[in-house]
Amino acid sequence: MPPALFAGVVAVGLAVSAWGARDRTTWFLETVWALAGLPLVVLAWRRFPLTGLLCALLTVHALVLALGGHYTYAQVPLGDWARDTFGLDRNPYDRFGHLMQGFVPAVLVRELLSRTSPLRGSRWLAPLTVCACLAFSACFELLEWLAAEIGGHGADAFLATQGDVWDTQWDMFCALIGAVLSLLLLSRVHDRQLRALAGVADTDRDG
Repeated sequence: MPPALFAGVVAVGLAVSAWGARDRTTWFLETVWALAGLPLVVLAWRRFPLTGLLCALLTVHALVLALGGHYTYAQVPLGDWARDTFGLDRNPYDRFGHLMQGFVPAVLVRELLSRTSPLRGSRWLAPLTVCACLAFSACFELLEWLAAEIGGHGADAFLATQGDVWDTQWDMFCALIGAVLSLLLLSRVHDRQLRALAGVADTDRDG
């Protein structure tokens, strides 16, 4: 899929999710990463194009954020269906969102480290990638805490704790599982695409 098409899908998804969102503030807080990331990727593309795998994952992640922002994570209908179908005690969409918060950034961090540091091919690449994803997850939890301090009960829809006192720990654990799964499942495919991208860059320089 051409990069412009990925960008178009994200832009349309964000626009649709904003239309009739249940809580405008929550929508913005949930989708701000996509709102900021999309123009950044577009502006940097000529100097730093991304692999197709990373583009696809970023697109899916943006749509996950857009859906959660539209309904709020605790009220996403797909999560309600999963809760009722499998007899769960809460809407699990929030857990899925945090799993994605590790799964997708793992490929992003891996790509950045592989292309801008001496870590490509190093045994330290995987553990440092996981550590970076956990650090990002922790920062996100601190942002949630700050939102709760500032917004009080008005931030409940953004926090989506659903009464779970261990929600923060679960969120970080889900991000950890997502990052590890991503590296186990996608590293070989990612390496092939990184080599292909490096070959294209070398050809462009020679030309």
